[in-house]
Amino acid sequence: MNESVLFVWLKRMKRFLYALPYYGTGKWCPVCETESRRFRSFGSPSRTEAQCAHCDALERHRFLWLYFFEKTDLFDGNKKKTLHLAPELCFEDRLRERLGSCYLTADLENPRAMVKVDVTDIQYPDQSFDVIYCGHVLEHVPDDRRAIREFYRILKKDGWAILTVPITAKVTFEDLSIIDPHERLKVFGHEGHVRRYGIDYVDRLSEAGFKTLTVKASDLYEAEDVVRMGLSAAGEIFYCTK
Repeated sequence: MNESVLFVWLKRMKRFLYALPYYGTGKWCPVCETESRRFRSFGSPSRTEAQCAHCDALERHRFLWLYFFEKTDLFDGNKKKTLHLAPELCFEDRLRERLGSCYLTADLENPRAMVKVDVTDIQYPDQSFDVIYCGHVLEHVPDDRRAIREFYRILKKDGWAILTVPITAKVTFEDLSIIDPHERLKVFGHEGHVRRYGIDYVDRLSEAGFKTLTVKASDLYEAEDVVRMGLSAAGEIFYCTK
């Protein structure tokens, strides 16, 4: 057995042992299409029934994956140039397999991404992409309005974008003078966040020109399905068009 084969085997064995306590039925992850006895706890403070033990998808990932299939044309077989910002591991290989050469991952710091991108100064021409997905990035960006305008600029006229953020306040609150990580954790709930978004986040999307449809899991699924797929804390999907 050569080293590369051994590495893959050990990785799979580690994944199997890590997930072993969760094997069973009762919960279902739509991302990896796997049954589990329960989802793992995750986060700080910890959320129960949050993370799939098999693919690491969180609540928002499971909801979004369902939305991709059921409410968008992303997988209809037609080529769509797709930009995926801050690519999540639970999505990356699956999207690349389905979208092929049309799929592009981007990040400012992550070396795994295909290109380096500053979302406030994106290097692509106007109307470059059919689809843009940016999940839980803008709360880290000081000039989020400029980033949203950039997304609008590079999106094709008949394209669509999903630009998700955590909604953790009634009204958006930001203070860019807070730079200490411990203080940010205290005020914004995360060391790297620069604001808490309220549902008025939609106003920022509108300022850039976007028309936005806001969707919750409870809008699409019965309560029993929300529980089975662990979508209770999935948050909102913001589906944006020009």
